[in-house]
Amino acid sequence: MGTLTGANAVFTLAISPPAFAPQVSPTLFAAPVQLQGFAADDSFATEAIASVETLMGVDGILSAGFVYVPIRQTIAIQADSISNQLFDNWWNAMQTTKDVYVAQGVITLTTIQTKYALTNGNLTTYHPIADVKKLLQPRRYGITWQIVSPAPVQ
Repeated sequence: MGTLTGANAVFTLAISPPAFAPQVSPTLFAAPVQLQGFAADDSFATEAIASVETLMGVDGILSAGFVYVPIRQTIAIQADSISNQLFDNWWNAMQTTKDVYVAQGVITLTTIQTKYALTNGNLTTYHPIADVKKLLQPRRYGITWQIVSPAPVQ
């Protein structure tokens, strides 16, 4: 039986500007950039989603319907990681242009032979400065994805 380590997880992001932003470069990171320096016990996580809404009628009959829902993800990066620069550049570009930059990503978890395609992500929370304690604490970022699609690693 294999191991369940997260140490060999690979997470890449590519970030593009809005379609009509001629005053900026075509992409912040044209090619996917691999994130590095994850926090030890809290690298990245997604919230549980509910893609079905239900409604109980007064007669006790349950109705249900599929709904699209955003997928929220939190990423924790060590304070000294160079990957903080990617999020800083992403945030600064949005502040400069006052527009939204969109990410595409891939997570590969070789321990479970699964790859996740992350589509149409927005930087929805940004931690501008590491919390200062005895050691600088990880910075946390939130990305909200339109689609997360799992597939086996080939």
